[in-house]
Amino acid sequence: MRPELVIFDCDGVLIDSEGVASRVVAEALTALGWAMTTDEAMGLFVGMSIADMEPMIEARIGRALPVGWRDGLAAKLADALGREAVVVPGARDALLAVTALGIPWRVASNSSDHEMAVKFARTGLNDLVAGRTHSAARVIARGGRAKPAPDLYLAAAAAEGVEAGACVVLEDSVVGVTGAVAAGMVCYGFAPHGDGAALLEAGAAGILRDLPSFVGLLEGL
Repeated sequence: MRPELVIFDCDGVLIDSEGVASRVVAEALTALGWAMTTDEAMGLFVGMSIADMEPMIEARIGRALPVGWRDGLAAKLADALGREAVVVPGARDALLAVTALGIPWRVASNSSDHEMAVKFARTGLNDLVAGRTHSAARVIARGGRAKPAPDLYLAAAAAEGVEAGACVVLEDSVVGVTGAVAAGMVCYGFAPHGDGAALLEAGAAGILRDLPSFVGLLEGL
C-alpha cells in the first residue's frame, strides 16, 4: 500500500552537505581546544542539531561555550553551505517522480530554516521545496525537540493531515532513523557510500543506495 506522505531528510539525502558541515564544525571545535578532523566530526555529530551538540561539547572541553557560540556556528555553516553544497544525484528527479505518483512529500531537517534556504537556493531546488520544509528550530520554538525525538516528523505529518503510520521516511543518519521509527513511521535508510548496518540496527526497514531505487520502491507499493 502506498504511503499517504513521504518525508525526506535534507542533508545527505537531498543535499550533499555533510562533509562541508563537518569541516566547519571540526574547525570550530579545534578553535575551542578540542582538536578534531572532518571525519571525526561527521562520526560524532552527523544528523544532530547544534542545540543537542552543545552539551556534548561543553562536557568535553570542561566549560560553558562562549555567549553567542551557537549563532556564530550557524552563521559559519550557512555561509559555507551557501557556497559549497551540491545536490545529491537524482534528487530533483526523485522529488518530481514522487509528485507524479500523486504522493505528497515534505522535508524534515535538524538544519535551521536559514540553512535549508541557502542550501536549496544553491542547488536549485527552491521551486520544489517551497512550503514543504520543517526545521528543528521551528519545532523547538513550539516546545518540541529535534531529532532523534519524533517531534519533527510528527509536525510534518500533522501539516499534511496524515497519520504517522501512513508515512514513509528516507533518512541517512542513525539520529534520523531513530526519530522516524519513534514517530511510528516506516523508515528506509539511505546509504550510498556505506553498508547501512547502523541504520538497520536503528530500525530502518531496508537500505537504499540511490534515489531512483527509492522511487522504484514507492512505485511497487
